[in-house]
Amino acid sequence: MRALVTGGAGYIGSHMVRTLLDAGHDVTVLDDLSTGHRDAVANEARFVQGDVADSSEVLALLRDAKTDAIFHFAAKSRVEESVTDPRRYFQGNLTATLGLLEATLDAKVGAFVLSSTAAVYGTPDEVPIDEEHPKRPVNPYGETKLAIERALEAYGRAYGLRWSSLRYFNAAGAYHQVGLGERHSPETHLLPIILDVARGKRPAINVYGTTWPTPDGTCIRDYIHVRDLCDAHLGAVDFLRKGGESGAFNLGTGRGHSVREVIDAARRVTGHAIPVVEAPTRAGDPAILVAKVERAARILGFQAKRSNLEEIVADAWAFMR
Repeated sequence: MRALVTGGAGYIGSHMVRTLLDAGHDVTVLDDLSTGHRDAVANEARFVQGDVADSSEVLALLRDAKTDAIFHFAAKSRVEESVTDPRRYFQGNLTATLGLLEATLDAKVGAFVLSSTAAVYGTPDEVPIDEEHPKRPVNPYGETKLAIERALEAYGRAYGLRWSSLRYFNAAGAYHQVGLGERHSPETHLLPIILDVARGKRPAINVYGTTWPTPDGTCIRDYIHVRDLCDAHLGAVDFLRKGGESGAFNLGTGRGHSVREVIDAARRVTGHAIPVVEAPTRAGDPAILVAKVERAARILGFQAKRSNLEEIVADAWAFMR
């Protein structure tokens, strides 16, 4: 398979590139390096620095590479920033992806896999959350991803585009053996922030709210190893290329861990005390977000293999230390 990975210099995208190469596929990476890292792209992949919104350039690239499938990771993804600068998100996510889809259709690419998010659901009515749960995003980031999903649905009906939207819950972990892991700037994800405390880069970890309606009073999230996510993408594109129906899938483990549980796991793995500062709750933070994962298991045959919390933390720590 000849694959284009947009955002392939970013955290999840670079892991996807490595997964595709390890499976014997031909890979081209398109990334503007606004947040990604050139050295995260495997040497065996072809790298093109460019903008996914540039339909004519992307079309030329797709035709030149004879692309069979697109894995679309390029996006703006900081929830808080999307609230303060929504224009950047509607342009950088929605408008840019519509440009990419123009080139996708014109080049007659056979399969399109979207990196989506549990943020399309908003605050859940019940957990675990299945794919039919009402979609009520509470921030522009989630709104843009939902709008892209709706465009995919419409393009599929009208033009025959074959697509899969994969709604991540909390991606974490690293493929430290090949030098890949999280390098966001600024860092907003819980686990690398906790591990920064263990590394002496931060004095303590802020815990936002300790009176949530959960067993230990802190928020619960569904953490999935980044390498498991990438395996699911391979399963999704294989399904599409074999004639499977387009659609959306949750990617998680179906198990939740509280903030305190993640901190305790990090203490065990690192041997560091990791001081905690209790802070007020943040507006818009749901108490519990856990995926219902049966659909991906039933249709794609996907099951998380590396998403034990201790393994996720240990892999992230091996990369960061």
